[in-house]
Amino acid sequence: MRRPYATSIIASILGGAVAAVVVLLAHPFSSTVQRRVVSASPGGRAFASLTTASTSTASSIYSRDAQGVVAIRASSAPAAAGEGQFGEQSGERVDTGSGIVLNAGGEILTNDHVVSGAGSITVSLDGSSSRQRTATVVAENPSLDLAVLKIDPSSITLHPLVLGSSASVQVGDPAYAIGNPFGLDWTLTTGIISALNRVIDSPDGSPIGHVLQTDAALNPGNSGGPLFDSAGAVIGVNSQIDSASSSTTGQAGSDGVGFAISSDTVIAYLHSLGVKV
Repeated sequence: MRRPYATSIIASILGGAVAAVVVLLAHPFSSTVQRRVVSASPGGRAFASLTTASTSTASSIYSRDAQGVVAIRASSAPAAAGEGQFGEQSGERVDTGSGIVLNAGGEILTNDHVVSGAGSITVSLDGSSSRQRTATVVAENPSLDLAVLKIDPSSITLHPLVLGSSASVQVGDPAYAIGNPFGLDWTLTTGIISALNRVIDSPDGSPIGHVLQTDAALNPGNSGGPLFDSAGAVIGVNSQIDSASSSTTGQAGSDGVGFAISSDTVIAYLHSLGVKV
């Protein structure tokens, strides 16, 4: 696995040429990095069986569970940055992504690369100002690229999503993603599970195993959002894409090769924190 490099640097070197990269699914304003993906050994897994057996349509999953997906905006201004002409902080970096409501207590799961180093984090539950909350990071693990946020749940109704087991997921199973690609809130995309047991690099270079590969369209801004199975259970957290396309800004787009951290990896992490799911 190679160490990450900023895709904007790659784009400037290539001068608009096509390059195969794997990028973290942050917003175009964020710093993105490339990753090389390798296959993992399929043996040695010991996961619980998937208990949900019923199936749902894409529209029914969206109608029921889109409200459990949040939009995240994380802002940070470099310490040396001064005020711009209109009083704004020059050099401010803004990352946007998605998140999964875990419980009625206001805990939300996302990717660590969405919120790492942020000075302020805002969570939007449906796009209206009355349902926006300031969030704080209560736990993060760069080696797993996972973070837990906390918002004040008072005066709002939260819709926790169901975390299923990824152990019984098979290649060819339906897959549904809901997130905020390019800032387009609560977008649904559909596809299948394309492969199992991929290994991707975390932001700190640590390998993350048992990753699900999907051809459901994922783009910058989908980071931290859910990948659902046909029963409407979350089986993964959308995190990276492998792309051979690049825009003039150096921002890669979806080429049908996306990666989601498996729900069993997520559940083990949340249990180690004592988070109720």
